[in-house]
Amino acid sequence: MAPAASGDRGLKSLVWQKLKAAVFDDCRKEEEWKIILLDDFTTKLLSSCGKMTDLLAEGITVVENVYKNREPVPNMKAIYLITPTAKSVDGLINDFVSKSSSKYKAAYVYFTDFCDDKLFNKMKSSCSKAIRRCKEININFFPYESQVFTLDVPNAFYRCYSPIMEKTNDNVMEQIAEQIVTLCATLEENPGVRYRSKPLDNASKLAQLVEKKLENYYETDQRSQVKGKTHSQLLIIDRGFDPVSTVLHELTFQAMAYDLLPIENDTYKYKTEGASGKEREAILEEDDDLWVKIRHRHIADVLEEIPKLMKEVSSKRKATEGKLSLSNLAQLMKKMPHFRKQITKDLALGTDVEGQKVKDQMRVLLPVLLNKNHDSYDKIRAILLYIFSTNGTTQENLDKLIQNVQIENDSDMIKNWKYLGVPVVIAAASQQRRSTRKDRSSEQTFQLSRWTPVIKDIMEDAIENKLDTKDWPYCSQCPAPWNGSGAVSARNKPKTSYLDDRKSGSRLIVFVIGGITYSEMRCAYEVSQAYKSCEVIIGSTHIVTPRRLLDDVKALTVTKSKDTVFFKNE
Repeated sequence: MAPAASGDRGLKSLVWQKLKAAVFDDCRKEEEWKIILLDDFTTKLLSSCGKMTDLLAEGITVVENVYKNREPVPNMKAIYLITPTAKSVDGLINDFVSKSSSKYKAAYVYFTDFCDDKLFNKMKSSCSKAIRRCKEININFFPYESQVFTLDVPNAFYRCYSPIMEKTNDNVMEQIAEQIVTLCATLEENPGVRYRSKPLDNASKLAQLVEKKLENYYETDQRSQVKGKTHSQLLIIDRGFDPVSTVLHELTFQAMAYDLLPIENDTYKYKTEGASGKEREAILEEDDDLWVKIRHRHIADVLEEIPKLMKEVSSKRKATEGKLSLSNLAQLMKKMPHFRKQITKDLALGTDVEGQKVKDQMRVLLPVLLNKNHDSYDKIRAILLYIFSTNGTTQENLDKLIQNVQIENDSDMIKNWKYLGVPVVIAAASQQRRSTRKDRSSEQTFQLSRWTPVIKDIMEDAIENKLDTKDWPYCSQCPAPWNGSGAVSARNKPKTSYLDDRKSGSRLIVFVIGGITYSEMRCAYEVSQAYKSCEVIIGSTHIVTPRRLLDDVKALTVTKSKDTVFFKNE
């Protein structure tokens, strides 16, 4: 399938179109209004790709929560778009306890994914006479951006990497695999599945499960036109493959904003200027043209260009308060402390702005650790960058750092990285050399933005067929366009050969177990732009910010309550 046009919101548009065809068109009747019942998951799903005006256009007049008590509307039909869970199915059953007390005229039931026999039979025996339709639509992920998806299972980090859960994460992998298959089905792709073989085996386990479930899905789905492997690849990676990008202070607008500001559910709250400042909020979303233009730019660019960009957007469409708030947000970020910029970049790269090797990294680190104005999170991030840059440190050195900075209570934020396969404590004689990276010196505009996430190297190497098959084995048949040495950079090869090889275009899907960063999300857009004939889509169990990830790493050695629910079908 050809890469999506940048203006059509990509994944969000695809998911909406699938919902429209599988749900709304399926039960449409002219001049008839319906109610839609949603659970928590499907409320978020619909919100991620549509608005109330879209629902009105589909004949939906009321949106209700299936879990809550509601007034009956016996003259109206109801659509139930729900997850196949006991709680959601019970909500449906309770609406049709008896014919005389039924809340609605009839039920059209659409499950997000596979409903097991036990739940299905319970529903069938309780309210089958009220049900006009019952289908599985296979959408069990969220389109976060046009080229980014999330499974919205942040607790998978604990289940996959905690030593306490080491032997009980099979159920987690099963669910993640099922969710990834619904993404592939929505994209109408049957990709060749590859995984990073080291240092942990999570990626291998998940890749094999996904491949098996893809086979089953396309064998049993009679409606699908997909019969063999499509022109796509799916790469599965453990989170420990690039620890630096998770703790580094990023200077591009979106990554920096989510790192430094209290943005919750993609909403930024602020007060207008002046003595009688009013509280306002802006939603950072792709419907906002200005946000899309500036989110991946360096903060210095944004501060310089935002007045011009606002005029440009306003000339096409009346500017809203949301647009103006981006200028406010940029100015607020301008006031943020600048101490971290230089130190973190030097530690991450191991070189200074002149490209010279940093010989004494501890000398670079100490000013940050000794500064009383820096909070413990920033000091821990600096210590981690030092450890990552040297591929581990000695126990003695680590103990001194923790003691001198007085972070004993948070020391697991550092030590627990070992459970992600990242070297933390090593013997003095066994220090390994850092792996070499691509030379990107010619690409950088700002001296302080010299770090490039490792995932960008992986994406480019995958498209150019440069990934080593020992490190990146296939657990399935390799799709023809990715086989052999014919796939080389679209930037260097004429259209007649490269584009013909890829025919209608190809997709590279990258999935990271345990969270992706905003800087890694940006790479999907950059690589898609550079390699025109291949669209890159990136996704994960969830999206992380440095502070949130450090809290999760610390919690890996904490025993969770048995009552904790990790996944919606548990």
